[in-house]
Amino acid sequence: MFEQITLPYATDALEPHIDKLTVETHYGKHHKTYTATFNEKATEAGVADKTAEEILSNLESIEDVALRNAVKNNGGGYYNHNMYFEQFSPSPAAAPTGALEAKINETFGSLDELKAKLKTAATTRFGSGWAWLVVKEDGSLEVTSTANQDNPYTEHMGVPILALDVWEHAYYLKYMNLRPSYIDAFFNVLDWAKVSAKYDEAVK
Repeated sequence: MFEQITLPYATDALEPHIDKLTVETHYGKHHKTYTATFNEKATEAGVADKTAEEILSNLESIEDVALRNAVKNNGGGYYNHNMYFEQFSPSPAAAPTGALEAKINETFGSLDELKAKLKTAATTRFGSGWAWLVVKEDGSLEVTSTANQDNPYTEHMGVPILALDVWEHAYYLKYMNLRPSYIDAFFNVLDWAKVSAKYDEAVK
């Protein structure tokens, strides 16, 4: 059974950057529903014994198109949000260290340049979707984005290590139509120690 993560902080702990009502609604309603429906549809498709990463990377194995799309949308919603909520902290590491720090500097020139690229990817994603930092198969880093609940596994882009949700339900209660302001706030609670740990795992 696929389980929604337990938040490693209180629902008001990310204030004022991400407000309590948004966390309660986003996590307690949207994410909860994605998780429940993914379990239902993965079971129906006969793939519930696999990991979410395996399922999302091999959607073509589900022959029924409607069921495949349901698994894709709800599986992405489940996986993407688990990653999204897990990466936050009320007292985050403000910058990466170690191997990820070196790779960011090598690839983008600086952390500020990476943040700028992520912000551009997130603000220019039309409609609902996500911006990502991924580790590609050759070990390189790339900033990319996906529509709806698609993710780097469904699109065969690489291993995601940072997830930035730009669905309106992620920010509209506090920031209304000001998506760029929400993105700036996102970086104030992003724990780079957690992103660094995901990078280390991805390049093992």
